[in-house]
Amino acid sequence: MTAQTLTPINDRSSDTDSLPVSLIPASPTALLCDSALLHTGLGSILRDTPFAIAEAASVTGPKRLQYCSPNTALLIIEASQNTHRVLEVIQQVRERTPDTRVVALADQFNLGFVRAGGEAGVNGFCLTAARPEVLIKYLEMVMMGESVLPSEVLRSIVAAAPQQQQPPLQNTTGQPTLSDLKACKLSAREAQILGCLREGAPNKVIARKLDVTEATIKVHVKAILRKVGAANRTQAAMWASQRLPQQGGTSVNG
Repeated sequence: MTAQTLTPINDRSSDTDSLPVSLIPASPTALLCDSALLHTGLGSILRDTPFAIAEAASVTGPKRLQYCSPNTALLIIEASQNTHRVLEVIQQVRERTPDTRVVALADQFNLGFVRAGGEAGVNGFCLTAARPEVLIKYLEMVMMGESVLPSEVLRSIVAAAPQQQQPPLQNTTGQPTLSDLKACKLSAREAQILGCLREGAPNKVIARKLDVTEATIKVHVKAILRKVGAANRTQAAMWASQRLPQQGGTSVNG
């Protein structure tokens, strides 16, 4: 599978620099959802947007795969329950319509599902608690080719990592220290940026904080992923949370 880069976004952002909804082409959208309440709510939110729901079915229903037409541009799938079935459906939809963009929607996500979902072909993970305007902006980003993860989800995953006792991305001995950074030959600037990734900061925020261009940050992020052996920003953030001192790195809140 081709590695994906998950771009964290802020659920509370009021940034309006994305394309206006009126300029986004209509995207035939399908919904797989077991919750009637969620189904109704999404239908209302998306009705007058380019993502108006054209088809809908149950995640666990017998016709969950047959309904997805070849021209479906976006699939929104509820992932709060039956996660194994959700992953199975995503994989099969990917086989049938590989160009369809997939967004998983749930009350919360754990690291295991984010990893498995990324491997199965999920392009975005969205929280049901997101405000309607945030959801729409989020879908716009996905349809423009981004693979994104809400920064709130990333922070919760990083915070819960020690309790979940997830295995490290690379084998280590003893307590993680800055020697791991030296072993990976990370530069001082890359270590700064890695600290920002751990906090869930998007490239634009990191670039502003470090007073460099966003293109420069993208180059550094690619180098960091290669050096630490991570497939995406989420894994790099996990790697950093296990190795960087809690007071290390560059804060994006100052």
